[in-house]
Amino acid sequence: MNPFLSIQQHTRRHFLSRSGIGIGAMALAAMNRSKSFSASESGSTGPLAPKTPPLPAKAKHVIYLHMAGSPSQLELFDYKPELNKYNGQPCPKEYLEGKRFAFIKGVPKMLAPMFSFAQHGQSGQWISELLPNLATCADDIAVIRSMRTDQFNHSPAQLLVHTGQPRLGYPSLGAWTTYGLGSENENLPGFVVLLSGGKTPDAGKSLWGSGFLPSVYQGVQCRTGGDPVFYLSNPKGVDRALRRDVLSTLREMNQAQFERLGDPETLTRIEQFELAYRMQLAVPEVMDLSTEPQHILDMYGAKPGFVSKAESETDPRIFYKGDDPTFANNCLLARRLVESGVRFVQVYDWGWDHHGSSPGESIDETLPIKCQQIDRAIAGLLKDLKQRGLLDSTLIIFGGEFGRTPMSQNNVRDTPSKGFFGRDHHPYAYSMLMAGGGIRGGTSYGQTDEIGYYVGEDPVTPRDLQATILHLLGFDPYRFGYDYQGLFNRLIGPTDEGKVIRGLLA
Repeated sequence: MNPFLSIQQHTRRHFLSRSGIGIGAMALAAMNRSKSFSASESGSTGPLAPKTPPLPAKAKHVIYLHMAGSPSQLELFDYKPELNKYNGQPCPKEYLEGKRFAFIKGVPKMLAPMFSFAQHGQSGQWISELLPNLATCADDIAVIRSMRTDQFNHSPAQLLVHTGQPRLGYPSLGAWTTYGLGSENENLPGFVVLLSGGKTPDAGKSLWGSGFLPSVYQGVQCRTGGDPVFYLSNPKGVDRALRRDVLSTLREMNQAQFERLGDPETLTRIEQFELAYRMQLAVPEVMDLSTEPQHILDMYGAKPGFVSKAESETDPRIFYKGDDPTFANNCLLARRLVESGVRFVQVYDWGWDHHGSSPGESIDETLPIKCQQIDRAIAGLLKDLKQRGLLDSTLIIFGGEFGRTPMSQNNVRDTPSKGFFGRDHHPYAYSMLMAGGGIRGGTSYGQTDEIGYYVGEDPVTPRDLQATILHLLGFDPYRFGYDYQGLFNRLIGPTDEGKVIRGLLA
């Protein structure tokens, strides 16, 4: 007799796995329970079947546009003319004492906004000259000017805003969304990730991971060039019929494994194999931008099939061009994906860390290039969703992980010169945008002090933002969670400090 099997059959763990209250059975029950939401009315089953949220929902889909590195709010949305009075003067000591900065050393000089602002729309939103197309959507967007965080380095700050914790191992916002709502299209993932800018965000793929949730809820990264998903195509010599036979055999083997050990991840494996098979037909169709009419491509600034040189360079920043359509392609893909039933589309654009320390990362030269890449695309996305009747049910979020300092970064150059103006990381105040999906357009929420250093009124934290997103999707952020290791884990964390931002709601 196999000694390993003999031991396995008599261990406490094996006994529990085979019993009615087994660990695997309990996890599976937790995954399928209707405590927080009801089962699909369509009758379809599985972890990604569409589910009805427990509360009335304003948003059915989310498109989250994250500018990795964090754009300067002082050049884009937070108009601070008072900073002009202090330009070039030493920073007052009260803004330095007891503070931690990523790179600033000694006493830096104050830096005035480098671009002009104007008011737009009936709401009078202050928006930078760098975003002329987005300015035409002023009455459709809400600008939060009072964001703040407690993280000043990229990775933990990105993890905090996307997973609710500044540490690894927690589910992302997109994973929570698909856990709660499933997908409206059984042939597509519930959560899709699109990248541009040439690099992955600092926190890596953990930003779209599933953490302790079943891995079926993690984000699926897609590409605009080549195969949309790695290894989705069949190998040479393998046709669709043979692939079906192989998957059917694997399904039988995995089902037998699940019945023997009760591990819910085995069911996830079955679901992922089957989803990949269905995606082989559905994904190429939805990702094919060439089927869009020319006026829609022009609205976004999209170019089907374009692959930017910056996407394959070691330092993509020095190859950035204002007419690079990669981000625009991703915005158009995001619209096509939500239109096809995908719940959550995460668009990451790298290259917004404008320290001014090296070529290709300055506020005076690189920020205008990056803004040109996104301005037309975001405006096009908002207008396209609106004309299709999708904006009211699609929540749009735009922003970075923190802000930029009112002082010039000085660790490399005490006196900045052309192409080397920059600002350091700033957790105490920054701006974000929201639109659609239950958001009151034309809203200006919160404000900062006269130089944009601190929040002056109505502070908003990442957990407030997360609570608001969950509320708009039809969930009580305090009751929506997942039992793991003896704790009821929630996106907003163990305390009730996260609040729904009522002033943003339509």
